[in-house]
Amino acid sequence: MNTENTSENATENVENTDAAANETEQAQELTAEEKLQAEVQQLNDKYLRLYAEFDNYKRRTQKERVELLQTAGKDVIVSLLPVLDDFDRALKAMESASEVAPVKEGVLLVSTKLKNTLAQKGLKDVESISQPFNTDFHEAITNIPAPTEDLKGKVIDEVEKGYTLNDNVIRFAKVVVGA
Repeated sequence: MNTENTSENATENVENTDAAANETEQAQELTAEEKLQAEVQQLNDKYLRLYAEFDNYKRRTQKERVELLQTAGKDVIVSLLPVLDDFDRALKAMESASEVAPVKEGVLLVSTKLKNTLAQKGLKDVESISQPFNTDFHEAITNIPAPTEDLKGKVIDEVEKGYTLNDNVIRFAKVVVGA
């Protein structure tokens, strides 16, 4: 009997060992699976946070761009306010002026001040008269016969002045070209 018990115990021990090994393998498999799921969850969380951060960045930069466009001309307007005040004073002086010369001088001073202020902001006149016609700066209104041979293909008259702002054309000069 003792041998039977021993062999039964040995068989049970082998079965128990196999069962324990299977459970350990399953536990390791589950933990590996759980580890992978945790890693996936962590990466997914990281991705969502990064996406949210990028979305916030886009909104913030778009808002800053809108604010910049709304206040872009502020410094130009502020620099022109003294010129506007000078024009108001000139208009008041014209109401009670008996002579034209002082009014003309005052308006000339205001005009010079305005041109200097705009030049400080990067505004320049486009030189046109007697210059060769250039489509980068000029818009031809009409062609007329050139009075002299050397004025052919050159600007004879300027109908409307052209301007550049920081070397970019903001208004083409409207000109008459000699043919």
